Amino acid sequence: MVSIGLIATLHAAPGMEDEVASFLAGALPLVQAEKGTVAWFAFRIDESTFGLVDAFDDEAALQAHLDGDVAGALMGRAGELLSKPPEIRTVQLLAAKLPG
Repeated sequence: MVSIGLIATLHAAPGMEDEVASFLAGALPLVQAEKGTVAWFAFRIDESTFGLVDAFDDEAALQAHLDGDVAGALMGRAGELLSKPPEIRTVQLLAAKLPG
């Protein structure tokens, strides 16, 4: 059962909005390869603000995601793509409805 999640807010640097959208959409295959990531959503809040919501069964899966390719690539390009560092919160999941 999923018990832990991440909520992240990303603010695109001026003129980089389409790049951030493309980066997030292109990250899907990498996240799909992560065995411990139960659910992952990337979305646009407004023209320059984006979000991520992730769900994991345990702390080990969360840490594997944070140490994984998507997080590494995002942090490697954060200075170029984002106007400020990502706002990332770990949350305790109280209930979830997932496929399957």
